[in-house]
Amino acid sequence: MSVKIRNIDLGDFPLLLAPMEDVSDPPFRALCKENGADLMYTEFISSEGLIRDAAKSVQKLDIYEYERPIGIQIFGSDIESMRKTTEIVERTNPDIIDINYGCPVKKVACKGAGAGILQDIPKMVEMTKEIVNTTKLPVTVKTRLGWDENTKYITEVAERLQDVGIEALSVHGRTRKQMYKGEADWDLIAEIKNNPRIRIPIFGNGDIDSPEKAVAYKAKYNVDGIMIGRASIGYPWIFNEIKHFVKTGEHLPPPSIADRVHIAKRHLEMSVEWKGEILAVNEMKRHYSNYFKGIPHFKDYRIKLVTSFDLNEVRDTLDEIVWNAEKGLITL
Repeated sequence: MSVKIRNIDLGDFPLLLAPMEDVSDPPFRALCKENGADLMYTEFISSEGLIRDAAKSVQKLDIYEYERPIGIQIFGSDIESMRKTTEIVERTNPDIIDINYGCPVKKVACKGAGAGILQDIPKMVEMTKEIVNTTKLPVTVKTRLGWDENTKYITEVAERLQDVGIEALSVHGRTRKQMYKGEADWDLIAEIKNNPRIRIPIFGNGDIDSPEKAVAYKAKYNVDGIMIGRASIGYPWIFNEIKHFVKTGEHLPPPSIADRVHIAKRHLEMSVEWKGEILAVNEMKRHYSNYFKGIPHFKDYRIKLVTSFDLNEVRDTLDEIVWNAEKGLITL
């Protein structure tokens, strides 16, 4: 049965690209969309930054027709600021507005935004209600199980958020205190999904890094879809690989070295176009290790890619990798 957020049809078992700061930008989203992502979210946007018209926050509003359906994610700790932000975001015409109640980083959470609001559930519910009432767009939420081991109230929170009008919920199976350590607890995510009061789609997030795991978690935890974050960094192929495995039980052939270089180069060039050479060269560094993961004797090339600050030097290194792969000097 198709999963829907209001009238947005996401197919039978949608795969979502998680919003990731300095990762889920338009160049990266373009590659994930081409490789099978069903719904994508922008990097999270600071409500205070957007209201102040801060350049970085405003730039994150850039969305493109080919990305649809696309959600813009916002975060903040002040209800009135979040209401104003919702009005600004709605004017850019995304398909969905998503609220970030999950970011665990100190500078966000310790100001009461992101996962910080998990320490004040009544405020979380009140803020959500205000945002839902401000916009005609569907509102979704991404959050965590709780602030720490003693505050895993997510089942009750899910009901309360649904009651004030959210239309889908993505849950990362860790507490804020865990950050990204340990193993994600999907039992609580399944508890939300199997709660007879819950009518909205429930998407699970955390630790899905292979087609096998996606299929196993789909069967075991009964979620409506899966949100993929870290496993997609430098590896946008994961979406189609999971879809193929869900459908056939078989693996797609892995991308060749030439495929990897081709996508890395496209990613780099789109980044240069969107954010300028200096930022693009710097921010691409987090992707290279994953683009070329598992290739034997690759260390010297990896060092070149992550230490170079010169765009032409990076291009030359990528060309050299393809040339050496064609000669059989680098193999998977």
